[in-house]
Amino acid sequence: MRVARENEPVADLPGGLPVDIEQLGDTSEIHTRKLGGVLHLLVQVLGVGMAAYHILQLGGFFGVVTDPQKFYAVHLAFILVFAFLLIPGRRPGSANPTPADWLLILASLVVVVYVFAVFRELTGRAGLAPTREDVAVGLLLVLVTVEAARRSTGLALPILCAIFILYVFAGPWLPGLLMHKGFRFDTLVSFLFSDNGIYGVPIGVSARYVYLFILFGAFIEASKIGKFIVHLALSIAGSKRGGPAKVSIITSALFGTASGSSVANVMVDGVINIPLMKATGFRGAVAGGVEAMNSTGGQIVPPVMGAAAFLMADIIGVPYSQIAVAAIGPALLYYVAAYWMIDLYAASSKLHGLPREQLPRFGEVLFRHGYLLLPLVVLLYMIMGAGASPFRAALWALATTVVLSWLRVDTRLNFRKIVGAMEDGAKRTIEIGITCAAAGIIVGVLSLTGLGGKFSELLIDLAGGRLLPALIATMVVAIILGMGMPTTAAYAIGASVLAPALIKLGVPPLAAHMFLLYFAVISAITPPVALASFAAAGLAKAPMWETAIQAVRLAIAGFIVPYMFVYGPAILVGQGPWQHTVLALATGTIGTLCLAGAAIGYLLRPATMVERLLLVPAALALIRPGLLTDGLGLGLLAVVVILQRVTPGGSRQPLAT
Repeated sequence: MRVARENEPVADLPGGLPVDIEQLGDTSEIHTRKLGGVLHLLVQVLGVGMAAYHILQLGGFFGVVTDPQKFYAVHLAFILVFAFLLIPGRRPGSANPTPADWLLILASLVVVVYVFAVFRELTGRAGLAPTREDVAVGLLLVLVTVEAARRSTGLALPILCAIFILYVFAGPWLPGLLMHKGFRFDTLVSFLFSDNGIYGVPIGVSARYVYLFILFGAFIEASKIGKFIVHLALSIAGSKRGGPAKVSIITSALFGTASGSSVANVMVDGVINIPLMKATGFRGAVAGGVEAMNSTGGQIVPPVMGAAAFLMADIIGVPYSQIAVAAIGPALLYYVAAYWMIDLYAASSKLHGLPREQLPRFGEVLFRHGYLLLPLVVLLYMIMGAGASPFRAALWALATTVVLSWLRVDTRLNFRKIVGAMEDGAKRTIEIGITCAAAGIIVGVLSLTGLGGKFSELLIDLAGGRLLPALIATMVVAIILGMGMPTTAAYAIGASVLAPALIKLGVPPLAAHMFLLYFAVISAITPPVALASFAAAGLAKAPMWETAIQAVRLAIAGFIVPYMFVYGPAILVGQGPWQHTVLALATGTIGTLCLAGAAIGYLLRPATMVERLLLVPAALALIRPGLLTDGLGLGLLAVVVILQRVTPGGSRQPLAT
């Protein structure tokens, strides 16, 4: 495929689309073994068993209900077995599981058998008077969890777990707020081997909510709704100025809300969007930056929002539907800002969309496959309309997907595809499930030692009791945490040690936790460990650092939106009068336009330096809710518009590159 240079017209593109949109990427960034024969059959059986167990358990079918901790233990056992079967202990690894892998699998099964065998006694003495058997099996659980985390997420999370575990024993020798009385080894292990640690809130969120949504996503993909979404997005935005980049907004938002991973989102639709962008004149680094920006935003799009939002609902004790509704405003502003960035960049660089004749027709796409959107409609209605629990909403959406798939031959889910979807769902749960279990170790240590409350006091002292310095410090810590580990773990730690400080300073709990979540998400495009940007750079065949810098520049509004809903909670839908919410979103939208104009250097025409300098305070004033600031921002924007209308503005060369 020939790729057009910057500013080169696309009239001579070859007939048909420049990429095969029938090919979608792999939704997992974990490199797993490709097992064959009996082992692959075993993986399929385990995938079906995991799906059946969760559906029966969560749906309450046939009276199948067990204690939550037993349920979490079985959920984690499935994930650990998958992790050791499929992920090699070293890179490059052996093609089949090694004896060490089988020993780790055996250890994982010993743990869950022990939980069921002595459950009542185990829960009564956890952290108080554990037996030697409790300590031995609990130590096995900690070791297999940390090793699975190393295999699935890298070294950062296991190292952090090790630091927190060492803190339990080093406490008596530490100064100031960090000091504590210290704890015995058996007390620590027993505490982590309970619902205060590994079997606590994070793994509960994975078991009760996340897995079913991942399974739903696997069934959606098996029924070809992913291809339908790409076709639909192309028919809507493909021919617009910078069209393929705007297509990325639609596909990334729809794929990303369920994937729970920015990198996975890049790998799914980046293989389609990035070549399309490059074919219409986008430089490789810019195309990668656009995809990284859009894919990262998928984790903050309702109704699913990845795994962390379910964890947020459990931590602050509000219905998940309230969080999903509240997130509409910030997600809308994020993607409106992305639209302005893309549109103004395309205008400044004189880029065009794909020829209309090469694109699918909107009416035809909807007529043939529009019914495939019904599962998403059911999901939205059940969560936001009927107020159903997330897992029941996922079950209804899953059932709708299966039934609707039978309406056409090309979407029909036969037995083979259903088994394949169950297998894929289990594989995609590995990283999030293991992350939640490892986060349980850290949360358990924070609870045992009281470090979470002490850290909040320390943060407030360092900020001098002022909100803005505390927010900036929280942002930095959340981004650093998110650089080295998945969003769920970064948020879980931040929610334990950072959110209480913001709440003490007067931030509403939902806004404080949402602030943390956003920066844990945005860390995926923030150098030096910008995993989503680096994944997009690989697909774009562009320099990694340049792609990451472009992603940060294009997503600059994403770094400001969280401050907006801290200082103006009405942006969180349902957290204030609807009139205030509408006004805040309207002025915020204009503010993101000003910010895009300043960042790209283009509004109605290329902007002079003076005009760009005026657009920055205009953006900040409009982004902060308030009549005075809104009036100031609109006035500055009016000055820039007048200057662009009545003055030539100097050079007509694009300022964005």
